[in-house]
Amino acid sequence: MVRHGARKVVPREGDRDSLLRVTEANDPAPTTDQNQPVPPPPAPAAPPVPAGAAVPAYAGAVGPAPLGKIRSTGTCVLLTIVTLGFYSLYWYYATHDEMKRHSGAGIGGGLALVLAIFVGIAMPFVSSSEVGGLYERRGQVKPVSAATGLWALLLGWFFFVGLIVWFVKTNGALNAYWRSLGAQG
Repeated sequence: MVRHGARKVVPREGDRDSLLRVTEANDPAPTTDQNQPVPPPPAPAAPPVPAGAAVPAYAGAVGPAPLGKIRSTGTCVLLTIVTLGFYSLYWYYATHDEMKRHSGAGIGGGLALVLAIFVGIAMPFVSSSEVGGLYERRGQVKPVSAATGLWALLLGWFFFVGLIVWFVKTNGALNAYWRSLGAQG
């Protein structure tokens, strides 16, 4: 019984003992020849990316992910005082935008700015968490986490000591991360 579409192999007329066989359409049928070369094995897959390597920001991107800017902690505090706090809005936007472009993860600059304007109390927690996430994705210990935001919440009212401690820890960790990847500043 021959299935539909399958070729029936029949021996050639007058040559029943021969190994050469043909199909009903008189085409040579494939034979298993021991002398045929064995095809080479498939090429090995690309090596895995090391844990410390920069990850491209978006799928399909070529080359290393963009690095962020190193911001002096003292200059940032001074600019925040001189601009009556408006520099902090810029800092949230710029740093979250850089982290999103670098890792492809996080809330990004636009959403960070909106949150800073309308739910500012949440931003120390969000920022510290995202900076810690950069380290975690590289397989390193997180120097800051969302819990670091408690400095701003619990001691922020006391002459801004908690806010300063939070900012020194978070901005310092972010600067150290960018420096570990080769950023200058």
